[in-house]
Amino acid sequence: MKPGRNDPCPCGSGKKYKRCCGLQAVTASPPAVPGEHEIGALVALINQGRLSEAEHRARELLKSHPDSGMLWKTLSVALMRQGKEALQALRKTVELMPQDPEAHSNLGTALRAQGQWSEALASLRRTLEIWPHDVRSLIDAADTMRALGQARESVALYQRALQIDPRAAEAQNNLGNAFLELGQPADAVGCYRLALEIRADDAVAHCNLGTALRQLGRLQEALSSTQQAIALDPGLSVAHHNLGLVFEALGQREQAVAGHRQALTLKPDYVEALNNLGRVLPEVGELLEAVSLCHKAIELDPQRAESHRYLANVLFELRRFDAAAASYRRALALQPRDALAYASLGAALRMQGDAAAAEASCRAALAIDPNSVAALSLLGELRADRGQFSEAEASFQRAIAIDPSFCFAFYSLATIRRMTVDDTAWLKGTEALLAKPLPLGHEISLRYALGKYFDDVKQYDEAFSHYRRANELTKRYGVNYDRAGMVERVDRVINGFDAAAIRRHQSHGHTSERPVFIIGMLRSGTSLTEQILASHPAVFGAGELPFWQSAYAAYEAAGLEGRDVGALIPGMARDYLDQLTALSDDALRVIDKMPLNFMSVGLICAAFPKARIIHVRRHPIDTCLSIYFQYLSHLHPYANDLGNLAHYYGEYVRVTNHWRAVLPATMLLEITYEALIEDQELWTRRMLDFLGLPWDPHCLDFHETDRTVITLSKWQVRQKIHASSAGRWRSYEKHVAPLRHLVELTTQQ
Repeated sequence: MKPGRNDPCPCGSGKKYKRCCGLQAVTASPPAVPGEHEIGALVALINQGRLSEAEHRARELLKSHPDSGMLWKTLSVALMRQGKEALQALRKTVELMPQDPEAHSNLGTALRAQGQWSEALASLRRTLEIWPHDVRSLIDAADTMRALGQARESVALYQRALQIDPRAAEAQNNLGNAFLELGQPADAVGCYRLALEIRADDAVAHCNLGTALRQLGRLQEALSSTQQAIALDPGLSVAHHNLGLVFEALGQREQAVAGHRQALTLKPDYVEALNNLGRVLPEVGELLEAVSLCHKAIELDPQRAESHRYLANVLFELRRFDAAAASYRRALALQPRDALAYASLGAALRMQGDAAAAEASCRAALAIDPNSVAALSLLGELRADRGQFSEAEASFQRAIAIDPSFCFAFYSLATIRRMTVDDTAWLKGTEALLAKPLPLGHEISLRYALGKYFDDVKQYDEAFSHYRRANELTKRYGVNYDRAGMVERVDRVINGFDAAAIRRHQSHGHTSERPVFIIGMLRSGTSLTEQILASHPAVFGAGELPFWQSAYAAYEAAGLEGRDVGALIPGMARDYLDQLTALSDDALRVIDKMPLNFMSVGLICAAFPKARIIHVRRHPIDTCLSIYFQYLSHLHPYANDLGNLAHYYGEYVRVTNHWRAVLPATMLLEITYEALIEDQELWTRRMLDFLGLPWDPHCLDFHETDRTVITLSKWQVRQKIHASSAGRWRSYEKHVAPLRHLVELTTQQ
C-alpha cells in the first residue's frame, strides 16, 4: 500500500514521505508532451504556408510544454520562413535535440544569413558529424569556409558532395568559385563547364565561366559567356558588371561604362560596380562623376582599401594632392602591403613638394614589390627632379623592360632629354602601344611624347600632327574654356585693384621683404628665371605655390558677402610667411614661381607692400605653341585649342598691362626671355639689384645648382643658356594662324 503523506518514508531516511520520496516522485515524473497529432497539425500549417498561425499555435503549446524540442523546431521553421528572428528558437532546439542534424543545419543556415560565419561553420560541422553524407550540408559548410577565407579547405567538402551526388550543379559551380579565389581560373573553367552540362540554363554559372575566361585572357569567349548569362537573366546585376570588366579588358571603355552603369541600375548599392565605374570613368574623361561614385562606395563599405585608392587616383588627376595623399594613407591603413598604393602616395607627396617623403614611400613600394613599375617610374621622376637624368633614364628603362605596356615610362623618357633618330626602340614601343585601345590619359601622354620626339628630330609636320591629336583628346575631359568668364574675371581684377585700392589695402599689409614672385604665362621662361636666382646663396626657390589662388578666391567671396576684405589681409600675410618659413627659415629671399599669380598681383601687393615681382615675357607665338605642346592638367582648358590660347593670352596681356600702369617700379621688374638668353649676366645683375642682393657668380652656373625642380621645364633648366627655343614657332609657321595677331598685340606694350 502507498504510504500516506505524513507516514515515515519507506526509504529509511527518517523523513516524512511528503518531504522525501513523495516530492521526488512528483518532480521526477516526466512532463506531458504534445501528441503526434498536435505536431502533425503544426507541420501541416507550415506546409500550407499558414506560417503566422503555425507560429501562434507553437507558442501557445510551448507555454505548457517548454521542453519540447519538436515544438521549438517547428516554431523556428515558421519564424525562418517568415523572415523573422529565429536564433533563440534554433538554439533552444539544438539544446533539446542535440542529435538532430536538421536542427544544427537550420541553426547554421540562420547564422550564415546574419554573417556569423564562425558559429555557422561550427553548427554545420556538427550536422556533418551526425549526417556525414548530406550534400546540402556539405555545400553549405564549404560555402561558409570560403566566407571565412578558407577557400583551400572548402575544396575537399565540395568534392565530397560531388562524390555523393555527381550531378550537384551547385557544388560544381561553387567549387569553381573556390578555384577562382585560389587563383586557379583554368580549374574553375572546368568546374563551370561541368555545372552547365548538368544545368545548361544556369545564368550564374555562365556568368562565372565568363569571369574565369576573362582572367585567362580568353576575352572573346568571356564576352560570349557573359552575354549568354544576361540573355538568360537580364536582371542579373553581377553579369552586367562582369560585362563591363570584359569590355575594359578589350579596351572598349565606353561599353565598359555602360555595363557598370546597368549593374548599378539593377543594384544601386553594388560596391564593386561603384568602384569599377569610378575607376574607368576617368579613362573616358569623366572625373567629377568618378569622385562621387568612389565616395558612395566608401560610404557603403569604408573597409575596402581599393575604394580609397580609386578615390585617391581621381583626386590626383584633379590635382587635389592633399586629399589624394590622405585617401592613399587610408587605403594603406586597411591594406599595408599594397605596393601600388605606396607608389601612388609617393607621387602625391612629390607634387606636394615633399621629395624626401615621396622617395620613402617609393622605397616602401619597392620593398614590397621590387618590380613595381609605378614605383620605378616615380623613382625616375624624383631623380629627374634633382637633375640626375642618367639615373632617371635607367629607372624608366627598367620599368619598360618589366612591363613594355607601361605608357608613362615612355612619356617620361621623352621629357628628360633630347630625342634622336637612334631612339628606334622607344619609337617602336610607343607606336605599338598606340596601336592598341588605351585609357584616355595614356593615349594623350604618348601623343605628346611622339610630338616631342618628332620635334626633336625636326620632322615638324609629323610633330604637330601628334600634338594636335593629343590636344583634341584632352577635350574629352569635358572641361571647356569660358572666354566670357575669363573677360569678366579680368575686369573684376582690374576694377578691384586700381592704384588707390592697392594703397588703401597696403595699410593692412606686412612689411617683410622675403617674398619674391615670378609671374608670366606658362612656358614663358619663369622656371629658368627661378633657377638662375635660386643659385644665389641668399635665395631659396620654393617652386609653384598655390597659396594665392585660394587666397584670392577667399578675398572675392568675402567681398560678395559684404565683409571687410581689408581685414583678411593681415591673416593672409601671416599664413603665407609661415608657409615660406616652413620651406626655408633662413633665406633672405624666397621665390614663389607660380606663373598664374599674374591674376593675383593686386592682392599680393596689398599683403606685402615691399614684395618684388618679376614679370617674364616671351614671344607670344613661342609661348602659346610651347603650352600647346605640353601635357598640362585639364585644369588649363584654354591650352588645347589655339584660338582659346590666343584669347587667354590677350586677357593675360590686358591684366599685366594694368599692373604695369598701377605698380611702382620698385615692385615690378619686367624682363623678356629672349633678352635673358642673349645676355644672361646683364639681366641676372639687374634682377639681383632689383632684389637688393649682391652679385654672385653661381648664378651664371645655374644649370649645376643642386635643387629639386618638378615643373615641365626641369630638363631645360639643367642646360646651359642656348637660343634654340627662341623663334621656335617659325618651324610651325603654317599651323599658327590663330596666334599671329598676338605679335602686334604685344608690340603695343
